[in-house]
Amino acid sequence: MRTIQMTLDDDLVKSVDKVAEELKMTRSAFTRNALREAIDRLKIRHLEEKHRKGYEAYPANKREFSVWENEQAWGDE
Repeated sequence: MRTIQMTLDDDLVKSVDKVAEELKMTRSAFTRNALREAIDRLKIRHLEEKHRKGYEAYPANKREFSVWENEQAWGDE
């Protein structure tokens, strides 16, 4: 693990400290978790964009998913 220096607004540091204390974790642990979650969300956003572009380039045809309609259980039968 590395130690790094960051510049943050005073209000942000106060908010982080408050939340970290409520969660019974250190500022560093909270920040690591927050950064991991932000990176995960960004990866998901990129995958969703990639899928959107793929479906724009190669749209699903009307029958592509209809083969599964008889396999679905809706609980009303």
